[in-house]
Formats: sequence, C-alpha cells, structure tokens
Amino acid sequence: MKTDESKKKTHRNRNDLIGEHKTGDAGQAVFAIIFAVVWIADSFFLNFSTWLNDLVPNIIRAPAGILVLIVAGLFARSGMNTVFNEVREKPEIIRKGVFGIVRHPVYLGEILLYLGMLFISMSVASAGIWILIVLFLHYIARYEEKLLTGHFGEEYRKYMEAVPMWIPKISKLFTKP
Repeated sequence: MKTDESKKKTHRNRNDLIGEHKTGDAGQAVFAIIFAVVWIADSFFLNFSTWLNDLVPNIIRAPAGILVLIVAGLFARSGMNTVFNEVREKPEIIRKGVFGIVRHPVYLGEILLYLGMLFISMSVASAGIWILIVLFLHYIARYEEKLLTGHFGEEYRKYMEAVPMWIPKISKLFTKP
C-alpha cells in the first residue's frame, strides 16, 4: 500500500490528475537528447552555425542566458511542486501560484531552459530544434487542454480566458493573487 508521501513522487495512477498526452514524456525526452547532442556538437566542437557569437558579445549573451535559465527553473519548479507535491481529493483546476500567471508553467519552463542555452551559445542549428520543441510542447499542451475542457467544461474555458497559455501578462507578475 502506498503512503501519502509515495503518492506525491509519481504522477501515474493519480485520481486527482486528469491526464496527459501518451507520448508527451517520451517526446520530451527524445527532443531533450536531440537538442543536447546538436547544442553540444555545434557549440563546442563543430561550430557550424555559431556565427551569431561574433555579433553578440559574451558580456550580453551569458547574463541573458543565465537570467532566462533562472526564470525557466522558477516556472518549472513551481509548476511541478504545485501539481505533484500536493495530492487533492478530486481533480480541480489549479489557479494558485504560477498557474495564475500561465496555464502551462512546466512546459514554459522547458521552453525557457532551451532558450537560455541558445542565448549562451547562439547556435542556429539548435534554434531549429528549439522551434520543433516549442511546436511539440504547444501540441501536447493543446491536447491536455482538450482533456481539461472535456472534464471541467465552462469552468476551464473561463480559466483559459483569464490566464494566458504561454506569455504572462506583465501586470500579473507584480500583483498578489
């Protein structure tokens, strides 16, 4: 028998979660590997598409990349903690915390993670992979929103109207919920 603590560690078989795309996790893993291989190969060994590094100096790229990586970590960690560290009685629309700022903070954190790495190396080849990752994450996010709309109906549609999918409203970032 699983304890409440062990239930928090996995998202499989949780009655309080609606669901996700069946290939979402595998697709994210495949894209992460592809991105890492292309980014490392291009940025550190082959340098076949890093010509933008000559246009944008390290003094700009490094701080920008690090800032984006920090924001990525905040979105992803906050979103993961809100969803997976709290077992609810039944499914509910999560509006608190980062879910009051964007509807898909974990996916946004993933997008920003790769973007931060791109700022650091300016690899055009990696940017192409990043675009594919963004399209894939958008696809699985839309799929999950269909599941949520099917389950919660009008309540979720109102949430979608109030909270942006990807780009936070600036005013929401500086106001308390």
